Parts: sequence; structure tokens; C-alpha cells
Amino acid sequence: MCEGSSSEINVDIDALPRSVDLVRGPDGAAAFTYLDERLLPYEERFETTSDWRVIVDAIKTLAVRGAPAIGIAGAAALAVWASKEGARSAAGHGCACDRDAFFELMDPVADEVRSARPTAVNLMWAVDRMRRFARQAAASSGSSWEIADAMVEEVLRMEDEDIASNRAIGAYGAELLGPGTSVLTHCNAGSLGTVLYGTALGVVYTAAAQGKIERVYADETRPVGQGARLTTWELSRVGIPTTLICDNMAASLMAQGKIDAVIVGADRITANGDAANKIGTYGVAVLAKHHGIPFYVAAPASTVDLALADGSQIPIEQRDPSEVLPRPIEGVDVWNPAFDVTPACLITAIVTDRGVFAPADLAAGLA
Repeated sequence: MCEGSSSEINVDIDALPRSVDLVRGPDGAAAFTYLDERLLPYEERFETTSDWRVIVDAIKTLAVRGAPAIGIAGAAALAVWASKEGARSAAGHGCACDRDAFFELMDPVADEVRSARPTAVNLMWAVDRMRRFARQAAASSGSSWEIADAMVEEVLRMEDEDIASNRAIGAYGAELLGPGTSVLTHCNAGSLGTVLYGTALGVVYTAAAQGKIERVYADETRPVGQGARLTTWELSRVGIPTTLICDNMAASLMAQGKIDAVIVGADRITANGDAANKIGTYGVAVLAKHHGIPFYVAAPASTVDLALADGSQIPIEQRDPSEVLPRPIEGVDVWNPAFDVTPACLITAIVTDRGVFAPADLAAGLA
């Protein structure tokens, strides 16, 4: 840790917008509002849609991103479908088979939403939760309209749970940091990747409010710049001293003793503690290990996939080559994985909303 304590930082969480939110329109039907993160940091535009297909497209194109936010968006897509298309279509089959028709129509929609992005397990977790909930609601509901209404309420509960989860992660993670801490983070695991507050940056916000944060160094995070465009925007709004660096500058900072801890998020964590996060995270973990710097992963329990033994089983999304090379060059191929996997042996601790665990203890701790 750096000597002494950091200067007082006034952390203004109220300056952060709610990045995703399910709302009810004038007709009572559900609509989804999201901050289009493709336009940040220079344009802050909210979009509202009552078309579940638009939500799926927003997930695929990174208008909505970050594992917890993707999960909420996936659940919202099902609720929007139910309140706009599903209940109406099912009702057309007549009262006798209303609910059966509803689920027959819902399953292919859920499958499409679930497959929008393959790595972030929160999306699958949220869609599967909504499927189970809808069938439970059917047991006490008289019609598909009532099931749809219950699904909307479930998404609103999930949003509240996400905020509470992020706050818990922040509280647990802040206990790991001492006064005067300078943090390095990769990609954006902040409020923009959740409903509100954030996972890795939630730890920073809580620690900053306790007077522990000296500065945050944000990797730019090639190739689409989530660190450069999103993390810096978010930290500057909250009032955290921030320095943006190119991805290849982290090693030099560490060698100069300017980094006390690395904190990143995750899109999927396996039973043995391996963690998939934005491409480049693995390299940062290797650097941190070499320089004796603690490397923390912060994520809710919903990001932990105990069904997978280790990181080799995580499906890694391959993105469009144009993200790396906007104009193709004849004879040149592009490899553009969205994520890499950091082995558990490089992770100091995993911070969840249910406590802090050594990677080897994670499965038992969450079982």
C-alpha cells in the first residue's frame, strides 16, 4: 500500500444514470429503457423499446453490455414479449389452452434471447429464471395476461436485487483495500455494466467513500475501448481521480510501484475459480502475479457457473473482425475473441455478493 491515506474524495453515485430499466407504458404494457453505450462518452442517449427483438439486438451490438446488465436485459426481453405479443397471441387460442399456448410461444423466444451472447452466463441464468418463474406464476394465474404481468414484476425485483448485490460486493471488496490504494482495472465492470453501482467499480466506489482510494488507472481495453470510453466516463462523473492508459502500459506502471491492486469483473466463473473476462484480462493477471500485486475478481454469485469444472469449458464469443480492422486487407485474417480466461492460480480472491473467497473455496462457499 502507498504511505498515508488518500485525500478526501466526494463520491457522487447520484451522478450515475440507471443504465437499464424495465418500465410500464401508458397502456400498462412493458417497455425497456437503456443507455446506448455505443455512443459514450460523447453522447448520452437513452432508448426505449417495446420490441423484444430490439433488446436482443442491443445486447448483440454492445448497446447494452456487462454481464449483470445483459442478464437484466434478457429477462426484460421476455417480459416485454409476454406483455406485448405473448399474452395476446396466446389469448387468441381460446381460454382452454391459453397458458399452454403461451409457453409454446415463449420457449423459442427464450432460446433466441438466451443465445444472444454465449459467454456471459448471467444472460442464461436470467432467462432460465424467468422461464421457471413464468411456469410457477401459471399455477396461480388465470390467464396469460396475468402471467405476463407477473413476469414484469419479477424483472423489477431482479433489478432491485442487482443493485443490492452490487452494494454487497462493494462492501466486501472494500475490506480488502487499505488507505492510499491505487487500483488498475480492465474493461468496464461499473455501473454501466449493471443496473446501478457496479461490481469491480462498486468496490472502488465503496472504498473511495471510506477514504481508501488514491487513483484508478483504467486500461483502454482494445479493440472497442470499454475502458477508454466507459470506465473513464463513469469514474469522472462520480469524482474518482482517474488516469487512462493504453493496454500495453500496465506493466510499466506496475514496475514503477504505482499499482497496489487490480480489480476486474467477470462474465463467467467456473467451479475451480477460473474467470472469463474481457480479452486482455489474462495478460493483466500475469503481470500482477509477476509484480506481486493482488488480483481481485468481483462478480455476483449469478456469474458463477458451478456446472463447468474449469475455464476450458467456457464458450468464448468471437466478434466481428471489423472491430479490429474496419477495412479488410486482402490476405489478412483477424482473430477477435471477446474474452479470455484467467486461471484461478493467478487470482488472489473472488469478491461476490455472498462474501470473499479464495478461488479454491468458491464452489463450497456458494454451494
